[in-house]
Amino acid sequence: MSYVDGFVLAVPKAKLEEYKKLANLAGPIWMEHGAQAYVECIGDDVPYGELTSFPRAVQATGDEIVVFAWAVYESRQSRDTVMAKVMADPRLTPDLGPMPFDMKRMIFGGFQPFIEL
Repeated sequence: MSYVDGFVLAVPKAKLEEYKKLANLAGPIWMEHGAQAYVECIGDDVPYGELTSFPRAVQATGDEIVVFAWAVYESRQSRDTVMAKVMADPRLTPDLGPMPFDMKRMIFGGFQPFIEL
């Protein structure tokens, strides 16, 4: 069964094109290093809930857009190998400059699927 990394973050609307450029750079690198799928989605119907919601989870403000992304791997072991390669890839070094979003508010984690249809 596969393994999935999930990410939720808030991107300032003014920096959305910059973020898309970064995602278009990163996605192929993830795939090159062994990810089976890489998806980035811009929030389209993500209301600010009273208690919980995607915007609340990342403390999104009115001038930010919620991004939901995930990568799929063959297994947890494969994910660990892919992530090590991605993090060491010189194309994704800090030389890229500041991130177009607040990394402190990004939520991420690894998930073991229990149903795959």
